[in-house]
Amino acid sequence: QMQLVESGGGLVQAGGSLRLACVASGRTISRDCMGWFRQIPGKEREFVAAITWNSVTESYKNAVKGRFTISRDNARNTVYLQMNSLNVEDTAVYYCAASARMITTTSDQYDYWGQGTQVTVSS
Repeated sequence: QMQLVESGGGLVQAGGSLRLACVASGRTISRDCMGWFRQIPGKEREFVAAITWNSVTESYKNAVKGRFTISRDNARNTVYLQMNSLNVEDTAVYYCAASARMITTTSDQYDYWGQGTQVTVSS
């Protein structure tokens, strides 16, 4: 069983950038799809980005495509989310997750979740 810990969130002005990191412990992530989701209080958790275990394929929510980039470093047991051109609508708690599937955008197909990191974008 693994544990995931996100970091890198904070307060940023619209148009700015943040890089989130998710460090796994307990076991390697090298066989897992890794994903990022986000959630606004009172709303459902939504898919943001995912990447296959070998970084061959990436998937993105349409609203972030071209602005966000997911990447991973299996040797460091870490996945990243580079977020550029942030806007107010990106404000949410961002969660890292791991899945046994090759790649998926569905939250219930992820098995392990971090506790989240807050991203707040001001106008």
